[in-house]
Amino acid sequence: MSDEKVLIIDDEQEFTQALAERMTTRGMTVSTSSSAIEGLKNVEEHSFDVVVLDLQMPEMDGIETLKVLKKKKPELQVILLTGHATVEKGIEAMKLGAMDLLEKPADLTTLTEKIKKAQAKKMILVEKKAEERIKDIMETRGW
Repeated sequence: MSDEKVLIIDDEQEFTQALAERMTTRGMTVSTSSSAIEGLKNVEEHSFDVVVLDLQMPEMDGIETLKVLKKKKPELQVILLTGHATVEKGIEAMKLGAMDLLEKPADLTTLTEKIKKAQAKKMILVEKKAEERIKDIMETRGW
């Protein structure tokens, strides 16, 4: 199993740095973005398994960011972090395809477990997509 490639999108830079360091020591490859716009650009340019996304951010909140992420890369797994957990936002996020919602301060062990699960889930989705593509090719080419 390869390293989990994780992107943390959060405007609280001290929190992001601390989280990134602790996740790196657990063998994950971590990138960080301090805004939604920067995070979306990062997702365009690099490949990630999991995005850890803060729900409350200036300029573009986590829900909006989640919508764009899911449109661009449906197989990408998103775990939301929130300091002000509102049940409605959480439910809305799950309906939009977030995999999980954690309250800040996030317990690192829980977050790590969720990231590992998320990576496995993404692998399954990517494999399924590849299988479907092969099937399509075989049917259209009449093999």
